[in-house]
Amino acid sequence: MTKHLMLGIAALALSAGLASAQELTFKPGSEPDRFDWASYDQFAKDNDLSGKTLTITGPWTGGDKKLFESVLAYFEAATGAKVDYSGSESFEQDIVIAAKGGTPPNIAVFPQPGLASDLAKQGYLTPMPEGTGAWIKDNYAAGQSWEDLSTYAGKDGMKQTFTFPFKADLKSLVWYVPENFKEAGYKVPETMEELKALTEQIKADGGTPWCIGLGSGAATGWPATDWVEDIMLRTQSPQTYDDWVSNALKFNDPKVVDAIKDYGWFAKTPGFAEGGEQAVATTDFRDSPKGLFDFPPKCYMHKQASFIPTFFPEGTKVGSDVNFFYFPAYEGKDLGKPVLGAGTMFGITKDSKAAEAFIKFLETPIASEIWMAQSGFLTPNKNVNLAAFANDVQRNMNKILLDATTFRFDGSDQMPGEIGTDAFWKAMVAYTTGDETAQEAADAVQKRWDSIEK
Repeated sequence: MTKHLMLGIAALALSAGLASAQELTFKPGSEPDRFDWASYDQFAKDNDLSGKTLTITGPWTGGDKKLFESVLAYFEAATGAKVDYSGSESFEQDIVIAAKGGTPPNIAVFPQPGLASDLAKQGYLTPMPEGTGAWIKDNYAAGQSWEDLSTYAGKDGMKQTFTFPFKADLKSLVWYVPENFKEAGYKVPETMEELKALTEQIKADGGTPWCIGLGSGAATGWPATDWVEDIMLRTQSPQTYDDWVSNALKFNDPKVVDAIKDYGWFAKTPGFAEGGEQAVATTDFRDSPKGLFDFPPKCYMHKQASFIPTFFPEGTKVGSDVNFFYFPAYEGKDLGKPVLGAGTMFGITKDSKAAEAFIKFLETPIASEIWMAQSGFLTPNKNVNLAAFANDVQRNMNKILLDATTFRFDGSDQMPGEIGTDAFWKAMVAYTTGDETAQEAADAVQKRWDSIEK
């Protein structure tokens, strides 16, 4: 991000944006069939923090900041503590400068595990309260995945749980218009084999199966990296995926090249993608789902993350006008139900009694349910009441998270910047347009990776 760093430092120091004095969104004890107030009451009974102040900084601004502050208000009401939250669009730079300058907040909210891992290694993070890692493993769907995502080496080289994952995002989704499927007699596929068969059937019927767009200005190519990451999780073990992300498995290994080719089967096979491969490479990702809504439809399916409804035509109702299904796994491979996504991780950057209590607060169902009942929140926490969700759309998305046997964070976001947000993007564009083969594209990324490791 390119905001002025000094302004960000000032924001951290002043802790702008207070959650205090905010009224509780839902009255404690109300709608008992929806909210787990027992978890709130027990937490309040166990934690008296009267007179204490907790400082938190993170990437949430605007609407997300207000939603997070609505959750913080319950921590304040339960404990008597005061919470000062500061949201910054240049959080990644700000928190590094604040930590190294000796002025960090008590808690930092990391949008990527890589930055948290770096700060832990440099000694700027305090390990989570004892037992947190085991709690994550036992209480989150695909809990081992989430515990691994939160475990890093500290300054002494010892691996410990350094972050608490809270708000999750979902990428393994395919969007479609139910009415179009109904009229054509198509059924939602439950396996990758069925998805590929449906793709071939749509083409045979004279339709176009997919709308795909890689355009994103300077970031053009990133949607294709999501395809490859999802396919890697459906063709290889989670450990192989992790090895690929760290380059222990070379980018030009046949396993990776095959995943790129699998993406190419959808994007490059003549008649499978609206406009052909050149259109795929140049269409802006924000415009790419529009073909779903044309009459007759220009395409029947669109693979994209949970945020894409923002770019659907105005007035589109998700759940009726358009819906989604899980990007399925191969039935012929014993890899369970892997899910690709992202999320935010809470880390303690300045330890205190209030900071450790807040991590325990995040474990309570009510901490999630307050946000669930409003908008834009998904969680792998198996203890939450799904009735708390504001609508069936969020509830059904969350079910995909809860059904996951493996969760992995977006791979390109964990790779070095020169690779994940440059070389990988460019290679996928070159492959999509036909300027490079899958092998050549993978070789180019590995060559770049080798050059930065010298």
